[in-house]
Amino acid sequence: MPSMASFLQRIFRRPDYKSDVTQFIEQLKADKPQIEAQQRAGRALWWDKHLDREQLADWKDAKVAAKPYAYGDDPRRPR
Repeated sequence: MPSMASFLQRIFRRPDYKSDVTQFIEQLKADKPQIEAQQRAGRALWWDKHLDREQLADWKDAKVAAKPYAYGDDPRRPR
């Protein structure tokens, strides 16, 4: 006996359906085949960074704790 998941997959299967977004992306990739390489280059430029762990540790150690109340004196502290 087939499982419930496979039964539901057969009922809701829509092999010929493609959303407008999917069609747009496929058409864009067909028109501009270089776009994926440009995306990878942009990601490498902005996100794929090699961090210097020692500098990062120094930066974290140098961080000063923020005051609990930024606008003048701490209202919880008695005068």
